Amino acid sequence: MTDFTFKEMGAALRTRRRELGLTQQALAELAGVGVVLVIELEKGKSTVRLDRLMALLSALGLQLRLEFGGGGMVIGGDA
Repeated sequence: MTDFTFKEMGAALRTRRRELGLTQQALAELAGVGVVLVIELEKGKSTVRLDRLMALLSALGLQLRLEFGGGGMVIGGDA
């Protein structure tokens, strides 16, 4: 399992958003969340409602992955 910091997760979200050519406002609208949430997450905010995080991940074509021991479980996305 790979450990991460919330700053690293925020950087990954920002990188993906930019790869897709989306502004923070456009991503917020696409995901149905507020632009302030996008800004805060990209800065490394450590608290967020799971449904809002999942909406953002889905809009970015990303997945949240939980790993247990040697196996894994993907939550959301197309896996």
